[in-house]
Amino acid sequence: MNREARDYLIVPLDIPTLKEAKDIVDEIDDLVIHYKVGLQLYTKYGPKAVEMLKGKGKKVFLDLKLHDIPNTIIGAVEAAIDMEVNMLTIHALGGFDMMESAQKVVWESKSKDLIILGVTILTSLDEAFLQDFLGIDKSMKTQILDLATLSRSAGLSGVVASPKEVSQIKEKCGGNFIVVTPGIRPQGADAGDQKRVETPERAIMNGADYIVVGRPIIQAESKIDAVKSIIKGIERGLHKIT
Repeated sequence: MNREARDYLIVPLDIPTLKEAKDIVDEIDDLVIHYKVGLQLYTKYGPKAVEMLKGKGKKVFLDLKLHDIPNTIIGAVEAAIDMEVNMLTIHALGGFDMMESAQKVVWESKSKDLIILGVTILTSLDEAFLQDFLGIDKSMKTQILDLATLSRSAGLSGVVASPKEVSQIKEKCGGNFIVVTPGIRPQGADAGDQKRVETPERAIMNGADYIVVGRPIIQAESKIDAVKSIIKGIERGLHKIT
């Protein structure tokens, strides 16, 4: 299936109110298809946030990073399917049984369109934290690749990982294994609390299937111009790999 450059972009609505979210979606209009609903908006408004986007014909990436016992996760995935969510995140550190239980719900449902993604290591964490505080005696790269492999073994469609690890994940898990990459910043933009960042162009060249770009768009004076700039970066990356 041929994809346009805009198909690679996910804009996160990590903002305080549903009205602000709606205004952003209306302003950007047809330039963006995929939007991420995270903990902030979902905790306050619940399914209304998803309903608002679906009502406008958008695709919804519900980024709740679920991490619980398998039975609880099963119920959450069933609810996501009922809301016609397109992508949902669960923590890969929740283990094989939790991830497989989630995926089985999708396989057994009438609608098999939901993509479940395993969250590897948050892009706000660095290797020192991984080793010194979590006590994981592996390099960041090794841990992420191991979690990606575990996610694939459990049947998940892909993972969320920083743009620095995309090419290695693709090499180990296969080209069809989806990788969604946060930590995307245009050249010269402030990295903020992200530790492992990359430009849109480079992330696409590394093999990212979707890139999540938030603050450079949400905080821009002209959100339309910001989106157009990101899309141009995606186009440059696509051009270089064709």
